[in-house]
Amino acid sequence: MRPLRTTYLLLLLAVLLGTCTEVRAQRGRGYWLQEWSVEHGDSIATVHILPVYVFDRPADLRRYRRLVDAVKKVYPIAKIARAKMADMEKELCSLPTKKEQKAYIKGVYNEIKEEYTPVLKRMTRTQGKVLLKLIDRETEYTAYEVLREFRGGFIAGFWQGVSKIFGQNLKAEYDREGEDRIIEQIVLYYEAGLL
Repeated sequence: MRPLRTTYLLLLLAVLLGTCTEVRAQRGRGYWLQEWSVEHGDSIATVHILPVYVFDRPADLRRYRRLVDAVKKVYPIAKIARAKMADMEKELCSLPTKKEQKAYIKGVYNEIKEEYTPVLKRMTRTQGKVLLKLIDRETEYTAYEVLREFRGGFIAGFWQGVSKIFGQNLKAEYDREGEDRIIEQIVLYYEAGLL
């Protein structure tokens, strides 16, 4: 009788240890263990649970997955845009004449065009819309304002007209609390490594 009791105790201990390590190991799968606290002699685990979205139609789930894929593809490009913009602003402040500034902007424009034209040509409309929103999120300038600042008002107006033909808007601002709250949540998950 005694070996059977020991076996049950060992099995119970293994299950308890297995669940504790499983909770810690599940970071990125919907929940993770934050900390342990002791209240009135009881150990209490603080477990954070990620929100769960319930879609009433399969089309909504497909749209959400498409948005996740778009953010995964274009968010690194938006971060690069932020870094390049900061470098450009710093460099432009150090150049003394308008002629040197224009030459510098033209050189950066050609470099960006050569590097990113193949990437942009393979983007879907959803990815393009998300990229415009994320550029505004990262740089705090809309794509129209960036074009107007670095390439001039005429060129910015021209590209705004072209983008309107294809259902885009270069003047679209990023709204964290409003229409772009799902994109913001996806970005936060992406930054946390949960996607």
